[in-house]
Amino acid sequence: MNNRTRKSNRLQRYDYSRAGYYFVTICTHNRGNYFGEIVRDRMKLSSIGQIATDCWQHIPEHFENTALDEFVVMPNHIHGIIILVGDADLRPLQQHTADRSEMYLSKIIHGFKSSVSRIIKRRWKDHIFAWQRSFYDHVIRTDESLDEIRAYQQQPAELGIG
Repeated sequence: MNNRTRKSNRLQRYDYSRAGYYFVTICTHNRGNYFGEIVRDRMKLSSIGQIATDCWQHIPEHFENTALDEFVVMPNHIHGIIILVGDADLRPLQQHTADRSEMYLSKIIHGFKSSVSRIIKRRWKDHIFAWQRSFYDHVIRTDESLDEIRAYQQQPAELGIG
């Protein structure tokens, strides 16, 4: 299926450039365990996991009006909360666009994934690393939901959560 016919993971008619809290999950291709392993209920990052962590933490330096909340790197995916602030300044176009790829949140995730991939390819020219297409998101609308998501990210890795 090509990009034009794929079902979008995004909420229809929602402007992902709006200020707010967004919980995202970004997976590796075929759920490959590139980021490390769970050892005694703790995530032990691989070199690639450290690259992903560093790139995640630098997101606010590369995208205006962006802040980060809790995040966790697991062996084959990342969960994180991205905060967009300053609603009017975030919209890439003056009016709402139907093209989800133009939404600011998608641009942030694309930039993050590209940075991680570029650094890996630069360090290990023959390394095969790939991301799953797209990402999963949840628009956080209440303080209770935010608290639940923060707690979810802090649960022990041995439970298979995360």
